[in-house]
Amino acid sequence: MIEVDGRLSLDALAAVARRNEPVRLAYPARAAMERSRAWVASMLHADQAIYGVNTGFGSLARVRIPPQDSALLSTNLIRSHAAGVGPPCPTEVVRAMILLRANALGRGASGCRVELVDTLLSMLNRKVTPVVPQQGSCGSSGDLAPLSHLGLVVFGEGGEAWFEGIRQPGPAAMERANIATLRCQAKDGLAMTNGAQLTTAIAALAMIDAEALVAAAEAAAAMSIEALRGVTRAFHPAVHALRPHPGAIESARRLRSLLAGSTLVDSIPGKVQDAYSLRCTPVVLGACRDALRYGRSVVEVELNAVTDNPVILMDEPGFDHAFSAGLFHGEPVGIAADSAKIAVAEIANLSERRLYRLTTGSLSARLPPALSGLDRPSLGMLVPQAAAAALVSENKALAWPASVDSIPTCEDQEDHVAMSTTAAWRLREVIANSRRVVAIELLCAAAGLRLRLQEEPHARTGAAATALLPQIEALIEGCEVPSEQIEAVAEAMGSGVLEIP
Repeated sequence: MIEVDGRLSLDALAAVARRNEPVRLAYPARAAMERSRAWVASMLHADQAIYGVNTGFGSLARVRIPPQDSALLSTNLIRSHAAGVGPPCPTEVVRAMILLRANALGRGASGCRVELVDTLLSMLNRKVTPVVPQQGSCGSSGDLAPLSHLGLVVFGEGGEAWFEGIRQPGPAAMERANIATLRCQAKDGLAMTNGAQLTTAIAALAMIDAEALVAAAEAAAAMSIEALRGVTRAFHPAVHALRPHPGAIESARRLRSLLAGSTLVDSIPGKVQDAYSLRCTPVVLGACRDALRYGRSVVEVELNAVTDNPVILMDEPGFDHAFSAGLFHGEPVGIAADSAKIAVAEIANLSERRLYRLTTGSLSARLPPALSGLDRPSLGMLVPQAAAAALVSENKALAWPASVDSIPTCEDQEDHVAMSTTAAWRLREVIANSRRVVAIELLCAAAGLRLRLQEEPHARTGAAATALLPQIEALIEGCEVPSEQIEAVAEAMGSGVLEIP
C-alpha cells in the first residue's frame, strides 16, 4: 500500500503506474487539505478577490464571479479546457498522472476538497483509466487540456475511460467501478487542472527506462569490445581518477566488471588502443549517466511539488492566505527532459558505431563481413545496421530541445510557455528508438562472439556475455526475420525480462 502524503518516490510511482500497487491518502495529508479547504469556503462571500475562487481565469482574472456561480465556474473550466487531441496516452502514463495530481493536492496547499483526492485514488485502485489525448498541452499553466480530460471523468461531465478492458463513456466506467462522481465546487476545477503532472508522469517513467537503458548499453558495449578483441587499459580506475566525472567512473567500473574473465580482450599482440566508439565508451556513457542523474533529481522534486495557483499558505500570518504565483510552469521538467533525450540519443549514437564496426569486415578484427557466417551465403546483420542508422538519425531530429520554444497563449497573459510536454513525449520516443538500437548491438555482439567461440572453443567470455548470450538465444529462438529478433530483444529490455548483469 502506497501512502499519498507528499513524499512520493520514483519507485513508488512506477509501482502504482506499472504494477497497480494500491494507494491511500495519509491522515496528515487529509488534515492539511481540510484546513485549507475550510479557509477557501469561508472566503466565498468575502470582498477580497481570490484568483479562480471568485474571479475568472487567465486573462479574465479581472472579472469577479458571484458566490452562487463558483461551482459553475469550476465546472465550466473543466468543460472548456478539455481540448486535447491526438491518440490516447498509454495507461501507465495516465495512472502516473493521476497519482501525481493526487499527491500534489494532498500537500494541502490547493484549497480543494478531500473527496477529490479520494476519488482519484479510488480510480487508481479500481483501475478506471480516463482516455487522455496526448496532444494539446504547452506545459505552462500546467497540463491544462490533459488534466481536464481527467476532470471530465471525475466530475461526471463526460469523457471516456477504460475499465475492465473496455473503452466506454466516463460516467459508465465510474458507475461500473462503483465510484461516485463529484459535483464541482469552488476551486475544484482549478485544483484539478493546474500543474505539469502529465509532463512529469511521462518524464518520471522515462527516467527509469533511460537509466535501465544505460546499463543495457554498457553490457552491449562489453560484449562488442570482446567480439572486437578490444583493449581494456582505457577503463582502468587510475585513468578515470584523472578526470573524475562520476558517471565516467561508474561506467568504467561497470565495463571492468562486465568484461571480467574474458580471454578475448587484450588478446591482439601489440595493440595499444581502440577506436573512439570502444575506447571512449565510459566517457560518453558516463556523461549520459550524469545527465540522467540531473534529470532524476528534477523529477524527484517535481513528484512532490505543489503546482497549483493560487496556493493556500495557511501558516503565513494575516488574513490573506492565497498567493498567486507560477509554480505550475513546466520549464524545470522540460529542460530536464530535453537534457535527458540528448543523453539517450548519444547512447544510441555510440551503440550504432560499435555495431557498425562489428558488421564491417575491414574494422572487425577479422570477423566475417556483416557477421554472415562461413557456411552459407547470407547478408547477416547488414540491414539491421541500416535500421540502427535510421533510428539514430530520427533521434537527432527528436533531440532538438522543445523547451527553447514558446508561443504566447491566453490573450498574452501566458506570454512564455514551456513546451515541456512535447519535450517529455520526445524523450519517450528517443528511449524507444535507442532501446532498439542497443538491441541490434546486442544481437550483433552475440553473433560476433558465437563466431569467435567457433574459432576458439576454449576461449572464455566475460561476465556480460556469459549472462546474456543464453538469454538472447532463448529470446530469438523461432524468430524468422531480423525484425522479429530486434523487437523480441528490445521488448525484453524494456520489460526487465532481459536480466542485465
